Amino acid sequence: MTQVLSVASEVAPIIKTGGLADVAGALPAALAPFGVTMRTLMPGYPRVLKALKKTAVVARFDDCFGGPADLLAARVDGRDLLVLSAPHLFDRGGGPYLSDAGSDWPDNPERFAALSWVASELANGALPDWRPDIVHCHDWQAGLAPYYIARSPAAGRVQTVLTIHNIAFQGLAPAWKMAGLRIAPVDFTPDGMEYWGQISALKAGLVFADWLTTVSPTYAAELMTAEFGMGLEGVMRARKANFSGILNGIDEAVWSPGTDDQIQPYKTARGKAANKAALQQEFGLAEATGPLCVVVSRLSEQKGLDLLLQALPALLDRGGQLALLGSGDKGLEAAFQRVAGPNVGIRIGYDEGLSHRMMAGGDAILVPSRFEPCGLTQLYGLRYGTLPLVALTGGLADTVIPSTPATMAREVATGIQFFPVTAQALAGALEQLCDLYAQPDRWTKMQRNAMSQPVGWDQSAARYADLYTKLLAAA
Repeated sequence: MTQVLSVASEVAPIIKTGGLADVAGALPAALAPFGVTMRTLMPGYPRVLKALKKTAVVARFDDCFGGPADLLAARVDGRDLLVLSAPHLFDRGGGPYLSDAGSDWPDNPERFAALSWVASELANGALPDWRPDIVHCHDWQAGLAPYYIARSPAAGRVQTVLTIHNIAFQGLAPAWKMAGLRIAPVDFTPDGMEYWGQISALKAGLVFADWLTTVSPTYAAELMTAEFGMGLEGVMRARKANFSGILNGIDEAVWSPGTDDQIQPYKTARGKAANKAALQQEFGLAEATGPLCVVVSRLSEQKGLDLLLQALPALLDRGGQLALLGSGDKGLEAAFQRVAGPNVGIRIGYDEGLSHRMMAGGDAILVPSRFEPCGLTQLYGLRYGTLPLVALTGGLADTVIPSTPATMAREVATGIQFFPVTAQALAGALEQLCDLYAQPDRWTKMQRNAMSQPVGWDQSAARYADLYTKLLAAA
């Protein structure tokens, strides 16, 4: 059995702000059939500690970046967890990264350096009865772990993998924090973790990890370019030989229209009608002649939702409707609330049950992102027969078969793609969506195609397992 330590700042369903949590939560079970045993190291936020029923202290650290810490072993929903209980770092209100006021915690560099440091201690035998073969790190919050391991006795024996979920978040810290973060000055260089005079935890991982992955093949290619690389495209190109794009999957047991207890279950697209009526009622929308489009998203310009505001008349003028669930940029929250009306329902916030009801009740799901490393909502849409309308970028390009004359002739289309990522192109895509909706036979065929697409973890988990085997063979 290959022993893997996964290092993540959030793990669904325990604590979640985005897709990273879904991936970290799903990988252990997905990899088990391939001979991989995975334990997950995560921070002991109050919500996490509350979710732990039976714990054991398996290690203690006297100086964990400003105070003592315990490492707790526990099992939650079948997941084998190692939880870093460090009250001086994690026992506070707000979310994992932000205060209640919505600002970054000023000690975020230390909080997640501690998580990374403990990962390196585990790689070096902190637990007498268990040591990982692979340390799989997720995003900047675990980005220093490959660095700490590379500068430790475990270097070369324990292999490290860093997965980039979104390169836009880089974990920057001022250079004067170098000593406090246990970074050697010799490594604070342009070839190391220096980024425009600052420390970049993500760049540390990109430079020092044995292998890099990201969450879709198209995003892997995009990261090599100045348009998408966020200033790190040169590093990505330098690591090209040790870099792969592996698509995310979704938990098909949780997202299953046939067994979902949040909805009126259905096994064919015909069963969506009752869920659509219920969703319209929940959002205060009347029956309409056009498609009911749903959005479940963080509200930000990255997600292209400012473009949707501009393009919305193209949908409404054709009898369509919009139901949106999300939060984020306060300006966008206010702008969407202003357009709420008889055919536009807006809910600010997040509600897991409602997100399931929207997938079941929507005709189409809109994902107009300017960039999207992988995206999960379009996969949920496919699973539920809610046709994705997506921008041609990242994982959206890899997972949706666009409606074109060729794909319609072969009867394989599963959604709509648009490019360039502009309000005008999005408006054209919404008009195309309405045209397809007015052709029930074609629409139903596309729904059947969507619901038959493989969106689970089988293929992707096999690729991760193969990568682990390759790394261990080369060590």
